[in-house]
Amino acid sequence: MIVPELVSILIPAYNAEKWIRQTVESALKQTWVSKEIIIVDDGSKDRTLDIAKTFESGAVKIVRQKNNGASSARNRAFTLSKGAFIQWLDADDLLAPDKISVQMDAANREKSTFILYSGSHGVFYHRYNKAKFRPDSLWQDLSPVEWLITNCLENLWMNPAGWLVSRAITEKAGPWNEQLSMDDDGEYFARVVATSERVKFVGESRCYYRQSGFKQVSRTISEKALSSLFLSATLRIQSLMFLEDSERTRKASLALLETSLPHFYPENSDILQKIADLAKELGGELTPPKMDLLSGILQNLVGATSAKKLRWAVRRLRLAVAVKWDEMMYKLGI
Repeated sequence: MIVPELVSILIPAYNAEKWIRQTVESALKQTWVSKEIIIVDDGSKDRTLDIAKTFESGAVKIVRQKNNGASSARNRAFTLSKGAFIQWLDADDLLAPDKISVQMDAANREKSTFILYSGSHGVFYHRYNKAKFRPDSLWQDLSPVEWLITNCLENLWMNPAGWLVSRAITEKAGPWNEQLSMDDDGEYFARVVATSERVKFVGESRCYYRQSGFKQVSRTISEKALSSLFLSATLRIQSLMFLEDSERTRKASLALLETSLPHFYPENSDILQKIADLAKELGGELTPPKMDLLSGILQNLVGATSAKKLRWAVRRLRLAVAVKWDEMMYKLGI
C-alpha cells in the first residue's frame, strides 16, 4: 500500500479571533487524510491564541511568537513543517474540503517535484457560499515566464491559498521576505513561480478569499507600506528578468511599474524618481496616472495629496458598508 504524502497546512495568525475557528475547521475538513496543521500566532492581542489552542492535537500544532509580521510567522511555520507539499492559508481564508485532494491527485500524475499547482479562488465577505469566482488569464496552465508576464501586464492576482507548493520548490525559492509588509505575497510567489518548471492550473481545486478589511494592508497608506510596495515591485521584476530578458519581459515590467504609480503619485517624489530610473533602465518611460473627472475636480479644490486621501477614504467606506451588509445577511441566515 502506498502511503499518501504529507501536506503541511501553514497558518500565520494575528488578531484573528473572529475568523480563526472557521479557518482551522476548513483545514481539518480536508479530505486529504495525510496532513499536519501548524498555526503560528504572531503575538496577537486578542483571543486568537486561546481559540487556536482548542484545536491543539497530534495533527494541529500551535506556536506563539513575538509580533514580527506575517512573513516571519510563515517562515517559522515552514521551519516546523515536515510535509512534502505546502499549503499556505491565511487566518481568515477558507479551503473547500477537497481543495488539497484535487491538487494532490494532479501531483500524483506528474513525475517532477518542480511542477507548481494553482487553483481557483472566490472572493467573499462573510458568506463563503456567496463567493464570486471570476476566472482570469492566470486560470490556465502556463510556463513560469508566461505566468509572470500575464501577472504584470494584466495586473492580476492569485490568492496564496490557491497554491499547492512542493517542498522542493519551497526550499529552492527561499523564505518569505520579512522586510515586506505590502505585496509580500506578490514578491514571494513571483520567486516560487520562477523556481518552478511550469504552473499547472487545477480548476476544481477551490479556496475562498475573505475580503473583510481584516487584512487589507493594501488599503492603508504609510511610508513603510509604500517602501514595501516599491521593493516588492523591484524584486518581482528581478524574478521575471532572471528567467528572460527580452522585449516582452521588459514591457511587462514597465506595466507593473505603471500600475504602482497611483500609490506614490504625486507626493512621494523620492520613490517616483526611483521608479523613473528603473523604467529608464528597462528602456521605457512612464506617464503620470490619468485622473477621472471627479478626481480632477477634487484635486483642484483641495490639492493632489488631500484628493488622493479622500479617494482612498471613500473606497474604504464602500468596502466597510459592503462588509457590514453581508455580515447582517449572514447573521440572518440569508
